[in-house]
Amino acid sequence: MHVRVGHSPDPDDAFMVWAIAENALDLRGFEIELVPADIQTLNVWAGEGRLEATAMSVGAYPGVQDTYRLLAHGASLGEGYGPVVIAKTQLEPAELAGQRVAVPGPQTTAFLTARLALPAFEPVQLDFEAIMDAVASGDVAAGVVIHEGQLTWEQEGFKRVLDLGAWWEGDTGLPLPLGAVAMRRDVPEDRARELSAVLKEAVAVGLEHREEALAYAIEYGRGIAPELNDRFVAMYVNDLTLDYGAQGRKAVAALLERGAEAGLLPSPVQLDFLG
Repeated sequence: MHVRVGHSPDPDDAFMVWAIAENALDLRGFEIELVPADIQTLNVWAGEGRLEATAMSVGAYPGVQDTYRLLAHGASLGEGYGPVVIAKTQLEPAELAGQRVAVPGPQTTAFLTARLALPAFEPVQLDFEAIMDAVASGDVAAGVVIHEGQLTWEQEGFKRVLDLGAWWEGDTGLPLPLGAVAMRRDVPEDRARELSAVLKEAVAVGLEHREEALAYAIEYGRGIAPELNDRFVAMYVNDLTLDYGAQGRKAVAALLERGAEAGLLPSPVQLDFLG
């Protein structure tokens, strides 16, 4: 069975699919085509039902819940860390009220969390790679950085306004659920469970062969140093990636409920995990 699996072009997602890319595990009869695309593009494609399995923003899931169901693994959860709101000069979050703030996409969890954490601001939608430049030029007052930008903003000379993962944990006591992997509902149940098992095993094999998987992942790191690549992958590929666990599922429910209550997401949200 030929299936397309979408992943974002960043080190943690690349680490999760290394074993598939390198044929380092039993694919159980699947012909898996890996499809890298930025997370906002994957969110849009999920709305079209384009891929059989795909990474997506947790914040995008309510809009596609009739087409996809979440897998119980493959998630990126920030345990006290997450996307960072940056500025050229030191600002307090309250100072961003009514200001232009660059964000990586309307369906990203980073944007959703920023809207929950910050006063009302004017969002400026940009490719995630263009956000630092927009902040540096003064085109926007601040920007929400994701991927390896969460680690490189300081060396680039920016100031941190707010770490959204730290804010979320301080407010809820839960990790911030950023990315998820979901399966299209029209994949037959037996094949869906088999494919889910392959994707979970790929994460486990990557963790078992960490150095090889890191060498593959750094190709998606846009020039980051090996130590930052290692650190970033460790932040988002860990035991919670193998299984959300009770806390992870509670975190997803809490974030989506808050988003719906704030009128930022479709309601009601019906969480449906495969496995």
